[in-house]
Amino acid sequence: MSREPEEISLRLPHIELAAQVYGPANGAPVIALHGWLDNAATFARLAPKLQGLRIVAVDFAGHGHSAHRPAGAGYALWDYVHDVLLVAEQLDWPRFSLLGHSMGAIVSVLLAATFPERVQRLALIDGLVPPTIEADGAVATLAEALRGRLALSGKRKPVYPSLERAAQVRQRGVGHVSFEAACLLAQRGLMPVAEGLTWRTDSRLTLTTPMRLTMAHVQAFVMALRCPTQLVLAEQGLLAPREHLTELLAQTAITVHRLPGGHHLHLDDEQGAQLVADCFKAFLSAP
Repeated sequence: MSREPEEISLRLPHIELAAQVYGPANGAPVIALHGWLDNAATFARLAPKLQGLRIVAVDFAGHGHSAHRPAGAGYALWDYVHDVLLVAEQLDWPRFSLLGHSMGAIVSVLLAATFPERVQRLALIDGLVPPTIEADGAVATLAEALRGRLALSGKRKPVYPSLERAAQVRQRGVGHVSFEAACLLAQRGLMPVAEGLTWRTDSRLTLTTPMRLTMAHVQAFVMALRCPTQLVLAEQGLLAPREHLTELLAQTAITVHRLPGGHHLHLDDEQGAQLVADCFKAFLSAP
């Protein structure tokens, strides 16, 4: 399989999304979903190693080369679920598997739980459920989110003199990444401006989430999963310290693979990408 993906546009009724496509047209259908503030390039090392699959790696709305949501709209997780369902409709895929990293894994779980008849298999990389908050914290969370939204117009995106400088900054972002991985994400995530380069990402994505699910909510979604599911947990990833995760997984039939590496182990280097591919290739290829 060529390492160079095909670039496509997906014109949904309400927004246009960009995607990168890997693999043969007759391969098992897989929609790949990236993490928060990343883009489809997160699968640049992994997708070519999953030979025989038809992988459509989508830039979520507001990320990468996809359009931003209109003024006044937000970026709730369930809006992404809706987008992915419409992507599947445009691809004419009545059933498909999902490959998700971080936020993309969370969106995949929500979709697979609510539309079990559509999702064949679920392959998750260092992501399962969103951060939760209980009812007594909801008021303060909403207040913080709305204050951030009111102040957003006065903020400006950072500008970098070079892709390499932007990649160095991205290395220190959420989920530390290798310099090579940061460069891959930056190549797709940057755009030129008069003073240099800045991120294409919608600034609204950096705002606090107005309303979060409770632990009871996320448990209900995970327990509603009906498709075969495998989860790669990175030993130095973002899920490792979350104590409730072990208890939640113990109640499910999810197969867990614990691998060395950080949150972006599938992108940081070729070795990590191969380890993740070894977990998922036969799984995603199965009928």
